Amino acid sequence: MSRHVASTTKALGIALAWGGLLATPALAQTSPEGPIRRLSIQDAVSLALEQNLTVQVERLNPRISDLSIAQARTAWTPSIGTTFSTTGTDSPVNSFLVAAEGGANKTTDRRLTTEVSYTQLFEWGGTASASWDNSRQTSNSLFTNFNPTLRSNMSFQYFQPLLRNRKIDSARQQLLVTNKNREISDVQFRQTVVTTTRSVKSAYWDFAYAVGSLALNQQSLNLARQSLRDTRARVEIGTMAPIDIVEADAEVAAREEGVIVAQAAIEQAEDRLRALVLDPSVPDFWGTRLELTDTAPFQVAPIDLDAAVRNALDVRTDLRQARKSLESNDINLRYARNQTLPDVDVQVNYGVTGLGGTQFVRGAGFPGPIVDQINRGYGSVLGDLLKNDFPNWSLSLSIGYPIGQANAEANLARARLQYQQSEIQIKNIELQVATQVRDAARQVNTNAKRVETTRAARELNERRLQAEQRKFAAGTSTSFFVFQAQRDLAQAQNNELRSTLDYSKSLVDFETVQESSLGGGSGTITVAASGASAAGAATLQQPSAQTQLPF
Repeated sequence: MSRHVASTTKALGIALAWGGLLATPALAQTSPEGPIRRLSIQDAVSLALEQNLTVQVERLNPRISDLSIAQARTAWTPSIGTTFSTTGTDSPVNSFLVAAEGGANKTTDRRLTTEVSYTQLFEWGGTASASWDNSRQTSNSLFTNFNPTLRSNMSFQYFQPLLRNRKIDSARQQLLVTNKNREISDVQFRQTVVTTTRSVKSAYWDFAYAVGSLALNQQSLNLARQSLRDTRARVEIGTMAPIDIVEADAEVAAREEGVIVAQAAIEQAEDRLRALVLDPSVPDFWGTRLELTDTAPFQVAPIDLDAAVRNALDVRTDLRQARKSLESNDINLRYARNQTLPDVDVQVNYGVTGLGGTQFVRGAGFPGPIVDQINRGYGSVLGDLLKNDFPNWSLSLSIGYPIGQANAEANLARARLQYQQSEIQIKNIELQVATQVRDAARQVNTNAKRVETTRAARELNERRLQAEQRKFAAGTSTSFFVFQAQRDLAQAQNNELRSTLDYSKSLVDFETVQESSLGGGSGTITVAASGASAAGAATLQQPSAQTQLPF
């Protein structure tokens, strides 16, 4: 029976090297439902970054932030307005200074006006505006010197704050904060990429463990069946009692259950990996069978803890996000400090006027008879504007300071506290990051030692099974002790397989924790051992619990 031990050891070697093992999804289902997709671990990561729904959702956030920036920039978009209006006024004659043509008892005025205005806010806080209006007015008043009257006015205005709102105002504050939010969205996308990569790699190795566990359970079942055949042969020749067949049958049934459970674990692990890497919109999404091509050889990787901590403090996404938030709080602090300054504003106004139409030339008397008329067309009106014949201007300086600065001072005090709070939070995150990296490095070293100890335990259990088989052949042992040795060996093989895969996953976690929180957030990360303990385990019926993926 020593050949059975040799075949079991060979099965474990296959499971650990992933040579002939990775075709074993067929053990779980001999007739695949759909096409087979061969995946290396890098292929799985590339597919996930392209097709994973969480990544697709996060990829839209920078584009949304770009639109927010464009929206914030509309504060400096110039505004052009046009107005067309017409008015009519009929007024009773109630004074000797008012008289209508032909002795009418009312004066009638009609006016048509057009206006074009332009307003522009500049990024240094100034505001410029210009307007140009034209009007045509008719009246039956005897005292009107122009009928119709053509009038054109052009005015320019510039407003500039000198203290409050000069270096920063609400529009500039909004744009700066929106730009920081855009940078934060890039960091968040990077965080999603890192955590998704980690989830895919962990799911890949979990699937590999499930496949390897099935191979070991199948090999354990084959050993039990061979023992059953040997027992029946011994019963037939009278060297064993018939009752021993019952024990052998019970052992075969128990190990068949282990194979069934391992097959279900493969399907569960495959679904998790499939959900991470494949596009759910394809018709054969659930029917595609995944076949892993990468191996997980055990090779101790050197760990430079100090360099890893320095790297994490420099590039960790939660730290970068916190620092960007601190920069946003600095912008808010600058704005709040600026709002405590007094209002000191300068305003410049300049305008020109042009007048034309049909001008009456009157004779002696009051108001005097019309003896002639001069026609000044619209071109003459524009000429008045261009020649600056009738200018008007004003320059003003206004100073305002409210009695008491309760609101502005309160906002400034709150902004200072928020900035101080952000600085403390960054220090707290830096402490957490260093702790998490040290924990991840410690887990790598722990799993490396687990591989060595589980390998030694497996070798000792192989020797124990060989000894029990020799004693059984010599008649100094019973089938119960042989079966017990087989179960212990199977469990030791499973522990070695689990520890080898845990070591590969801990390397993934150590790489990830230098760039992002393992949980995808900025909170404290607990790196827990993921190995399955062999204490009290009698069979391989239940595979180790799968790692929960943040998907």
